[in-house]
Amino acid sequence: MKTSLYMSAAAVALASAPAFAEDLTVFGPWLGPDQETVEKVLAVFAEKSGHNVSYVGSDSFEQQILIDAEAGSAANVSVFPQPGLAADMAARGFLAPLKDGTEAWINENYAAGSSWVDLGTYADKDGNDDLFGFFYKVDVKSLVWYSPENFEDAGYDIPTTMEELKALSDQIVADGGTPWCIGLGSGGATGWPATDWVEDLMLRTQSPADYDAWVSNEMKFDDPKVVAAIEEFGAFARNDAYVAGGAGAVASTDFRDSPKGLFSSPAQCYMHRQASFIPAFFPEGTSVGEDADFFYFPSYAEKELGNPVLGAGTLWAITNENDAAHDLVDFLKTPEAHETWMALGGFLTPHKGIDSSKFADEATAKMNDILLAATTFRFDASDLMPGGVGAGSFWTGMVDYAGGKDAAEVAAEIQSSWDALK
Repeated sequence: MKTSLYMSAAAVALASAPAFAEDLTVFGPWLGPDQETVEKVLAVFAEKSGHNVSYVGSDSFEQQILIDAEAGSAANVSVFPQPGLAADMAARGFLAPLKDGTEAWINENYAAGSSWVDLGTYADKDGNDDLFGFFYKVDVKSLVWYSPENFEDAGYDIPTTMEELKALSDQIVADGGTPWCIGLGSGGATGWPATDWVEDLMLRTQSPADYDAWVSNEMKFDDPKVVAAIEEFGAFARNDAYVAGGAGAVASTDFRDSPKGLFSSPAQCYMHRQASFIPAFFPEGTSVGEDADFFYFPSYAEKELGNPVLGAGTLWAITNENDAAHDLVDFLKTPEAHETWMALGGFLTPHKGIDSSKFADEATAKMNDILLAATTFRFDASDLMPGGVGAGSFWTGMVDYAGGKDAAEVAAEIQSSWDALK
């Protein structure tokens, strides 16, 4: 991949960092092995820049960052798991805008660059929009998992459009099999897997602008476009022939157990739609790339909405400005910053300039190719909605819908819960 002018500018800026060393504190959500990994990345930056860098992690990041900001003792750079909290802090004057040129760099060097610019742009305390957040380390949710051996034995091809995916589902049924394993159970969070389905289907049936309006509630939850996306989910989850155990088992099946049907003998199902983390719940000894594989949850050819990808990620923002903080953002623009974590595993990036051979394994490199092929990236909607909706009525409403309740009625109830928060 050719190095861009903006990438060169980032490298020059880093090389011309102040001769004197500054102290730089970074605060984030990572503990344990993830903390060790991010500290290795920051050590590379410290060596290159000469700054004294320290990282502090917390499992109460969302609460602590507000306490620190209000007390005037925030870290120089903070790593936000969700854009919503960063937007709130920008509006209160707790974030410093990123340097001029960063927006142009992201547009040029990140796949679906405008999506990442939008996700990091917020209104400041005067109501003026500015770029405050730089995304680094991303997760992908738009994946369908399957057993290559089962597909090969049955003679099935990987579908590349939603039309082909539905045709394959029908073919599996005609052949006497069951296409899907779906489970919504998750203890007190039961229902959340269905929200990911609906979000993915919103991106495949409506425009990115409609998705954004839905997330902000400018488009009401009971709008016909949203109801139609819920019903698209129902075409999979409420079809007895499509789901292992029948539609009645969807809400009661734990999401951690649901993919195991891919590996039973005979197979209970052929496909399972879930995010990149799900192999952690595959049977012990399952090898991704051999026993299990994945493909992109495809878009409709007839809709012409490109290749949207649903996911999440962390954004880095300056919460206590100094030169070293801006130097760190410049470092995050370099391929080396991404490739350092790539080699350690558990890292995806939209950076088009990275060397894919440096991923820890082929499966991660293949997953990252899906991210790089995205024409639109959107953050998990439920994570951006108010907690009472995104982690409340949306979850329970999807359980009700999976159980047979009318989609329009469920959507109206979720909207009523949103209205009650105002």
